[in-house]
Amino acid sequence: MNFLFLVTGLLFVFFIGWLASSDRKKIKYKRMGILLLLQILISFLSLHTKGGIKTLSGISAFFNWLMVQAAGGVNFVFGGLLVKSGSSVFFLNVLMPIVFISALIGILNYIKVLPFIIKWTGWALNKIAHVGELESYFAISTAILGQPEVYLTIKDQIPKLNEKRMYTICASAMSAVSAALIASYMKMIPGKYVVVAVFLNILSALIVSSIINPYDVDETEIIKIDKTNNQPFFEVLGTYILDGFKLAITVGAMLIGFIALITFLNNSFLVIIHVSFTTILGYIFSPIAWLMGVPNKDIIKVGSLMATKILTNEFVAMGDLQQMTTHLSVKANAIISAYLVSFANFGTIGIATGSIKAISQKQGSYIAKFSMKLLLGATLASILTGTIVGFYF
Repeated sequence: MNFLFLVTGLLFVFFIGWLASSDRKKIKYKRMGILLLLQILISFLSLHTKGGIKTLSGISAFFNWLMVQAAGGVNFVFGGLLVKSGSSVFFLNVLMPIVFISALIGILNYIKVLPFIIKWTGWALNKIAHVGELESYFAISTAILGQPEVYLTIKDQIPKLNEKRMYTICASAMSAVSAALIASYMKMIPGKYVVVAVFLNILSALIVSSIINPYDVDETEIIKIDKTNNQPFFEVLGTYILDGFKLAITVGAMLIGFIALITFLNNSFLVIIHVSFTTILGYIFSPIAWLMGVPNKDIIKVGSLMATKILTNEFVAMGDLQQMTTHLSVKANAIISAYLVSFANFGTIGIATGSIKAISQKQGSYIAKFSMKLLLGATLASILTGTIVGFYF
């Protein structure tokens, strides 16, 4: 049955992508096959071998350790606050550690560790799948930097890119998550799903783009990306710390607004038609959850989480998942956890459009025009990642 639902999930992604494709005759089947094989290999090693499982446990433990270290700074600043015994404050325990993780990323970027990893991993990906030098570099960058910072790494190239390449880089950014948020995600869902999804999403975005947005890559093209940084160390560190704090504040503000809105809609629908808004969404998305391999008894709950993530953001959906995780099967938990680890939601469209407009007004206007198609592609990438992870449970 697992293999059957792997096939149905893949066929659903391909069929919807095919319907939305800008040029069905140029769909890159070979590239898709290579990237899919890479996904199967990564997921098999990670979830189905003792070494892979042990490695994922080690990575999860490392990020949990980082959260403990981050608590030192959080407790120093907010330690005087009285919190009800047995409870915790989401903003302090989950969002504030982002500041510390962001500082670490800044240090690794300054000493050229991250640029080295991004450069050579992107080079290897392009050599294997021939997705384009810029596309490979950017796809790896998104898994570390996230939006909107990742667009700045190619700011000189953005005004020169055609519409098809703009779609691919924006889809990659929406399908990934930044490293600064990984530890926070692990406070809400099992770390092994977070780590696997981060790797698979890089490839999922490129697979879906090969269907929806196919184009030929010029293998002789050389993309020059400026990675020089002449700022003093402490200036760079301070910038990353402030960026981390702004990110935490932004996420917190969005959570307040979105969760309040969902609560309002649920209560309003319950009063009017005696069925909650999220339950209705669950019924709408349940067929997709079933095609991904979610057991029948869980498809409505998982469908509601899928819809919630698209309408709000991944943190809201992860919070809801925490409330129902004990009532879901292991397979359903695995699928929805992997699905949630991405930036594919309506809010991210605004971030992408605003970020690109700040660099190029023309390109920003183009992104605004294909925003719904961009959200569709990023969502299909999340469905693909969830389907592959579910195959092993």
